[in-house]
Amino acid sequence: MQGLPKFIPTATKTAYLNTLLRVGFDTLDFGSFVSPKAIPQLRDTAEVLAGLDLSATQTQLLAIVANRRGAETAVQHPEISYLGFPLSVSETFQRRNTNQSTPEALADVAAMHELCERSGKTLVAYLSMGFGNPYGDAWSPEIVTDFTRQLAALGVRVVALSDTVGASTAATIAPLFSALIPAFPAIEFGAHLHTTPTTWREKVAAAYEAGCRRFDGAIGGIGGCPMAADELTGNMATENLLAYLAEKEVATGLNMAAFTLAQQQADEVFPAH
Repeated sequence: MQGLPKFIPTATKTAYLNTLLRVGFDTLDFGSFVSPKAIPQLRDTAEVLAGLDLSATQTQLLAIVANRRGAETAVQHPEISYLGFPLSVSETFQRRNTNQSTPEALADVAAMHELCERSGKTLVAYLSMGFGNPYGDAWSPEIVTDFTRQLAALGVRVVALSDTVGASTAATIAPLFSALIPAFPAIEFGAHLHTTPTTWREKVAAAYEAGCRRFDGAIGGIGGCPMAADELTGNMATENLLAYLAEKEVATGLNMAAFTLAQQQADEVFPAH
């Protein structure tokens, strides 16, 4: 929702999220505690949270934060289990995204992890530009491994490799997960992949076959990064992930009737996507 110029009413957001809660996903990225000036679309996250029905779901809530101040606000809400922070492998993108240098961002990660530990929550570190960047900043598997090593030293337990601009290929995805998963057994690795309609399968397969079991998706592939070179590059479509898992005969335990309803609502919530 964050990139849409027209404000989605709070009641509409809440109704859509409540349907997603009934599907039975492990985690729902429901909002963001960031400056309303930076992301006006999500200025009502606290109000949305108050309207969520958590009485009949095991789904855990994740909120995105961009700095310590946002984390301090988020941890005050007992309903939230995860705080997500975008730590970029690209210094240029870190400054554009959170107005910080890489050392400043790592210092924030350390502080937010400690805050989460004290509050009974878990920090999810998204390694943005994890598969390359369009700025010419240095990237290599060794650089991603070094970032992961620093996160592991801080005690971070969930790291999502993020294909921010759709730069990944099966040839870059598979070796990274194959190397990182055994090297850092205390970390749960996730895949936040951006893709075109024709490249999603090879990306999912590369991550899954390399051992990744935590995947981010968005119904219809809605959203993505505005800096992506290809306008068809969006988030990984949840229905594609489910189709792949069905082919692998992996039982998800999801309520597919609720998922179908959520797909119908998505067409109303995002009419111009």
